[in-house]
Amino acid sequence: MIRLPADDRASSPYTGYTRAHWEAAADALLAAVEPYATPDRALYHLPGGRVSRSGRLSDGLEGYARTLLLAAFRRDETVLGRYAEGLAAGPGGVWPRITDRGQPLVEAASVALALRLTRPLLWDRLDDAVRGRTAAWLADALTARPWPCNWELFPVTVGGFLAETGHREEAAREAIDRGLERIEDWYVGDGWYTDGDGRKFDYYNGWAMHLYTVLHAWLSDDGELLARYGRRLSRHLADHARFYGGDGAPLRQGRSLTYRFATTAPLWLGALTGHTPLPAGETRRLASGALRYFLDGGAVDERGLLPLGWLGSDPSLVQDYSGPASPYWASKGFLGLLLPPGHEVWTAREEQAPAGRADAVHPLPAPNWLLQSTRSDGVVRLHNHGSEDVRWDPYYTRLAYSTATAPLPAYDNSVLVGGDPGRTEIEPLGTGEGWIASRHTVRAGITVTSLVAVRGAVEVRAHLVAGAAPGTPVRVTGWPAGEGVRAELLPAAGLSAELAGVTGPDGPTLFVALARLTGDPDAPPLAELVSVAVREADGGHEVRVSWAAGPDAVFRFTATAGRSAGSSWSVVPR
Repeated sequence: MIRLPADDRASSPYTGYTRAHWEAAADALLAAVEPYATPDRALYHLPGGRVSRSGRLSDGLEGYARTLLLAAFRRDETVLGRYAEGLAAGPGGVWPRITDRGQPLVEAASVALALRLTRPLLWDRLDDAVRGRTAAWLADALTARPWPCNWELFPVTVGGFLAETGHREEAAREAIDRGLERIEDWYVGDGWYTDGDGRKFDYYNGWAMHLYTVLHAWLSDDGELLARYGRRLSRHLADHARFYGGDGAPLRQGRSLTYRFATTAPLWLGALTGHTPLPAGETRRLASGALRYFLDGGAVDERGLLPLGWLGSDPSLVQDYSGPASPYWASKGFLGLLLPPGHEVWTAREEQAPAGRADAVHPLPAPNWLLQSTRSDGVVRLHNHGSEDVRWDPYYTRLAYSTATAPLPAYDNSVLVGGDPGRTEIEPLGTGEGWIASRHTVRAGITVTSLVAVRGAVEVRAHLVAGAAPGTPVRVTGWPAGEGVRAELLPAAGLSAELAGVTGPDGPTLFVALARLTGDPDAPPLAELVSVAVREADGGHEVRVSWAAGPDAVFRFTATAGRSAGSSWSVVPR
């Protein structure tokens, strides 16, 4: 349990948190891990009974490196002295070597970044022999082969530190150029990167792709590079600010959710480097709201540790690469402590977050997402029509995610054809004001073309299933019930309770439903808010959505020439 100062509702009317709360939280997290250091302080073996696929030794290095990063942001010389002891032993043979696609490459980046940020307080005070051993250990990161994703930025981060300190400068600059060139392949515009090849959009966009590129440019004092990456960060933050619920909860989408308030890192990064469109008071409100959401929700256990999970321990969120210290990449969320106490991000009065200002629908064309938020309950919903993994994955392949529900192994927000929840080869079909559409493959020859139209908390979902054999069962699922919210999925007017299709069994079949996820106890019945009419038109299907509080919206499912029979449908707004 972390003990924090009393709330300050004068300067922070929404969260009560100030810089003092962030400092107290950082101090408590650092104090809690200290008993788990080995006698030489080179490894931190946190409890939990789990060993990652990389092994216990690598997990111990992870504990050192990720908590060192927190110590670097806190800049407490006493705490940094403990980590200096670990540097005297670790690189000299205790730490595992950095090899191709090995976990130590990840941790080397945290060590290098921490040393670069605290150079006068830590690196410059080390003995020459310790500096030499540390540089030699880090140097293997310059040539180690990374996984083709955000890992490409770990050699960049190590290279930036080694070049600055005069170690292996030529190899360091080659590693920097190689990594930065590689990630250009994954920049899709509007502040969005994919996390490697394909369409892997998630929080790694902010806490990895933007974080390492912008910090490298900023620490290198490279104005041209910072201008490029800074513009991208600023554009991303205009979207990122909308990913937090009224209670501070981030959206639960993507892998590595156990990093928790690492999601706030790009918010602080924008303020730190001057590349943000957000007012200082909004930046702090969003970041402090997320920290408070996790601390109040039980993310820290009785020992003061961050277990693997979301709020408390949750094995369903754990990936095979996760070890007991993996959650300490949450340290990235404390980046704001690099800002001096007098910076406006700490002194400005908190401002309301986007989710608390008004109902909103926000299209994101680059990832082909649609954000839907409601002021009455503060819930943010993400309609995912563009992000996927190479296989079915509960964190990527759902049709929708929210700040109030968890992506469980059960097949919520899915279309199951013959019991198969497969959703691969997602083809974005566009997004606009109040709507989004996509097409995906279930399995060979079977596709689903999906449309979602939204207003307030209400959703109209239409799914056209093509290529399935007559009699194939189709199941359409909606939101899971979450704490404090209710979930509804009802057939649109004129359809059966089983969401039977509106065309015959021998051709493509259209399923239309009304859905809602709401925490508003007084929300009126769905039938009072929207009605839907479907008719055949020009060999396709026209869906007319009549909102009680707005103009009608009309969409047409049409055959697309030149495509195979199983995937020959598209959606266009009329």
